[in-house]
Amino acid sequence: MKRAVSISIGSSKRDKRVEVTLLGEQVTIERIGTDGDMEKAAMLYKELDGKVDAFGVGGADLGLLVDGKWYPLYSVQKMVRFIEKTPYVDGAGLKNSLENRAAPFLEKHLKDYLDEKGRRVFLVSGADRWGLSASFVDAGYETVFGDLMFGLGLPVPLRSLQQLKTMAALLMPIAGRLPFEWVYPTGEKQEQRQPKWHKYYHWATVIAGDCHYIKRHLPTEGMEGKVIVTNTTTPADQEMFRQAGIQYLITTTPILDGRSFGTNMMEAALVAAAGKGRRLTVEELNALLDEIGFEPQLHVLS
Repeated sequence: MKRAVSISIGSSKRDKRVEVTLLGEQVTIERIGTDGDMEKAAMLYKELDGKVDAFGVGGADLGLLVDGKWYPLYSVQKMVRFIEKTPYVDGAGLKNSLENRAAPFLEKHLKDYLDEKGRRVFLVSGADRWGLSASFVDAGYETVFGDLMFGLGLPVPLRSLQQLKTMAALLMPIAGRLPFEWVYPTGEKQEQRQPKWHKYYHWATVIAGDCHYIKRHLPTEGMEGKVIVTNTTTPADQEMFRQAGIQYLITTTPILDGRSFGTNMMEAALVAAAGKGRRLTVEELNALLDEIGFEPQLHVLS
C-alpha cells in the first residue's frame, strides 16, 4: 500500500482520507489541514518524512511557474525545510498538464452551450495556473485575469498572457517575499465569503481558477447559468455553487468519495504510485494521465 499525504495550511474542516487504485497500486491519499499554521505543517512534514511515499504541499504554492519561469514564494519555502527523504510537490506539474486540457474538454462537452452564451472567461488568478490560462487563450476565449484583484485588491483587469507575464516579472520578486496570508486566504478565512468584482463575474460565461478565490468573492445574485472550472471542491462547495445558480461545474481533478482533491494531492498520489522516489516531469505526468485516463469531470448542478 502506497501512501500520499497532503499537509495543508487550509482549514481542517476539509480533511479527507480515501483509498484509490492508480497504475495498479493501492494508494491511500490523505489531506491534513493545519488551519493556517505553517509551523504546525512544517512539524508534520518532519514527523512523516521518510514514512510516506509522497507529500503534497497544500493550501499554498512553493512558487509560481509562469510560462516556464519560476518565481519562488519565500514565506512558503520554510514550511518544507525539514523534508529530507520524501518527495514533495505543490501541484505545479498537474497545473501545467491536466489543467491544460480544460478548454478542449469544455469544447467537447459544452460546445452548443458556449456557442449560445459566448466564450468569455474570468480566470480569478492566472499566474498560478499557467496551464489553465493558456488553455483558454489557445481556445480563443475572451479573457480577464483577476490576479491584481484577488491577490492585491487592485481593480485592474489583465486581458492577455503577455500582460500576465509582465505582471509576474514586475511584481513577483516583491510579492514572493510577502507573508503568504497577505495574498491568499488561509485557515478559517477560506470559509468566508465577501462578494466583490461583480462586473467580471457577471460578464463571464466561465469562471475559472482556484476554488477558494472563486468562492471568496462569489456574488449572491446574477450567477444563473454560469460555468465554474476549478479543482478542489467539497460537497459544501458544490452546494454553494448550486444555490448560487451555477449551471455546470467542471473539476480538473477527479471526484473521489464525494469531493475533488487539490492538484498537489493528486500529483502526490501519482508520484507515490509511480514509485520513482522523486517528482515526475510534466512529460511523465502527461504520459501517466493518458495511461490512467484522467481528465476533467463535468457535473450538472441546475
